[in-house]
Amino acid sequence: MKDQFTCVIIDDEPAAIRLLEKYCGKVSFLEVKDTFTNPLEGLKYLEGVSVDLVFLDIQMPEITGIQLSKIINKRTKIIFSTAYPQFALDSYEVAALDYLLKPIEFERFYTAVSKIKATNNSDTIVNQTNNDEFFFFKTDGKNKYAKVFLQDIIYIESLKNYIAIHLQDQQIITYNTLKHFKETLPSSNFIQIHKSYIISIKRIDKINNDTIWIQNTELPIGNTYRKSFFETIDNHQL
Repeated sequence: MKDQFTCVIIDDEPAAIRLLEKYCGKVSFLEVKDTFTNPLEGLKYLEGVSVDLVFLDIQMPEITGIQLSKIINKRTKIIFSTAYPQFALDSYEVAALDYLLKPIEFERFYTAVSKIKATNNSDTIVNQTNNDEFFFFKTDGKNKYAKVFLQDIIYIESLKNYIAIHLQDQQIITYNTLKHFKETLPSSNFIQIHKSYIISIKRIDKINNDTIWIQNTELPIGNTYRKSFFETIDNHQL
């Protein structure tokens, strides 16, 4: 398992770069390779250097962070940082690793960057092809893996020591924990609503105070997750 990750920071505000550099310096598994206040200079750098992670501001001159994320090598993970919560939906559409709202607290920063470690878990192999991100989940039997595209996941259910990945026409059982999936899956696409459930945000059909409906399946909203869930939903309102 990989234990060191390189990163680049692109933000047109020098103060924001200094804060992210400071936070990265406190994280043992991160190495900042370079920083840029000019997004086009950052893009030029990334065309010649491969890094694991890029911190991207969204509102920048000449090219936005969203536009830049679509050009960067798809194997490079993206964490957006912005002062504007209305851009959360845009980050969801490009499958960012996470979305940090300024001012950024270190605890929230650490939660976001820790997700890159989870993507290198030996039992979950991650890759991307033609912008379609997929995972190989280890299943029963020696060296057996099931390929699942993120866009096909409806919800994930904890079954004690196992996880059920619910798809449109099947479910896949894998030996793992819900915590691992929460750290691995992009928070812009998936959210935990209960100690036993993580759901795909785009699959939600209807919500009330206690229940979510996804394709005629009722799932409970746990009290522990209610506040963060409805904050996320608020960010997706038109």
